[in-house]
Amino acid sequence: MSDAVRSWMEKYISAWTSNGPDDIRALFTEDAVYATRPHDRDPWTGRDQIVERWLAARDEPDEWTFEWTLVATDGDLAFVQGYTHYLGDRPSYDNLWIIRLAPDGRASEFTEWFMERRP
Repeated sequence: MSDAVRSWMEKYISAWTSNGPDDIRALFTEDAVYATRPHDRDPWTGRDQIVERWLAARDEPDEWTFEWTLVATDGDLAFVQGYTHYLGDRPSYDNLWIIRLAPDGRASEFTEWFMERRP
């Protein structure tokens, strides 16, 4: 499972960098759910909506850096801890991601927590 998570994370970071619709789409199953917070009342549902909302909220590649570690896996679930450092005057964030991977390595569910890091 850890190899599958590493592969997915590499593809996620590549998509985050490129903002290419095909790169984003390749990360998720057709009916995937992307929650931008726990218990999200309006998650991004389906690959088309995930791509649309990702691009609407996109970060440009020269605006951020990201570090991550795999905390644990449990069956098809992966738990990733990250740190997103935004350049300039934007705040930086500590992240926790829960990713449910389908057998083909794409995510069927993605939930993120992001907490502003205080200096």
